[in-house]
Amino acid sequence: MKLTVRNLDNEEVGEIELADEVFGLPIRRDILARVVNWQLAKRRAGTHKTKGISEIQGTTKKPYKQKGTGRARQGSLRSPQFRGGARIFGPVVRRLGLKTALSAKQGEGRLVVIDAARVDEAKTKALRVRFDTLGWDSVLIIDGPMVDEGFMRAARNLPRVDVLPQQGANVYDILRRDTLVLTRDAVQHLEARLK
Repeated sequence: MKLTVRNLDNEEVGEIELADEVFGLPIRRDILARVVNWQLAKRRAGTHKTKGISEIQGTTKKPYKQKGTGRARQGSLRSPQFRGGARIFGPVVRRLGLKTALSAKQGEGRLVVIDAARVDEAKTKALRVRFDTLGWDSVLIIDGPMVDEGFMRAARNLPRVDVLPQQGANVYDILRRDTLVLTRDAVQHLEARLK
């Protein structure tokens, strides 16, 4: 799908082709909820991990003999079918959640691609005026691997404006802000990372 690329003066500077496998997925609210819950839990004590069979404390001895008991054969009490055993296939939905969040913003028409996130003078007031002309109030701006220092300095005092490098892109911050703004570099890096 094609999307118009603008600059910070609200002028069209070209078009960009967005990958359907990253920006065109159906919106799955269950995946988004699971990833946001995971992210918020990750901020806490860090005790939310599930244990695999090698991490369970206990013996690897057979619980009872193979034949003659009338019960199913068992190899270890650490197996997942026993109480206190391992958890097999713990939840791993992080990448799908990020693709779904990007697709949701694109589907709602709240995804904007800009040429570059740079300003001539690192002044918050000048950047606020530009954002007002673009109609951005609650916005997350994701740049390439490195964020321009002047742009970061100008944006950090603006309420409801977040600026992240592409490796910091996450579902919680994307859903928290009304508008998602990506630079051309961010689109390329996110597509390469999520394909």
